Amino acid sequence: MKNVLVLGASGQIAQWVIQMLAQRSDTAMTLLLRNPKKIASKLPANAKLVVGSSLDGKLLAQAMSGQDIVYANLTGDDIDVQARSVVAAMKAAGVKRLVFVLSLGIYDEVPGKFGEWNNATIGEDLKPFARAAEAVEASGLDYTIVRPAWLTDEDEVDYELTERHEPFKGTVVSRKSVADLIAKIIESPQLYTGASLGVNKPDTDGDKPYFM
Repeated sequence: MKNVLVLGASGQIAQWVIQMLAQRSDTAMTLLLRNPKKIASKLPANAKLVVGSSLDGKLLAQAMSGQDIVYANLTGDDIDVQARSVVAAMKAAGVKRLVFVLSLGIYDEVPGKFGEWNNATIGEDLKPFARAAEAVEASGLDYTIVRPAWLTDEDEVDYELTERHEPFKGTVVSRKSVADLIAKIIESPQLYTGASLGVNKPDTDGDKPYFM
């Protein structure tokens, strides 16, 4: 049995991941979130809820016990603080495998007009995400950082990946596509260890996302 702790389980990408793993008899999920009403009616048989914050050290330590993989679907202007909290709890519990969703642009890796637009639009907001990446990369854990393009709600799985030191491609990607990547890593934890992956829909290059 593979035990997976999902942090920020009410998030839209996380909801897709949970749905993808819901029928797996070899996977048990612990879903940590602040508001149980957002998920309780759709709770899979192979999942249990823990209500609270990733900044609650005692709660996080309890939730971390016995886990094999941690998938962090967190956000906020304190995401760097949350990342450090997660890393500390994982080290204390002896859990090594981490998948952490952050954002495009944290390495100034988005080229061209789109990069200029992205930085002008969310550049200041990206600073704590960049610090979160630094904390994860320095953690000594078996991590994968996921950096999605601007997100859509399209019901499709269509994506390509770029590595840490490669220019980011495209402008958009569906949440379901990002979830597919995360579910694949959870199913095969040896995939993309130590990687920071940009995720985009192919052939969506442009000066900005089509919906902006």
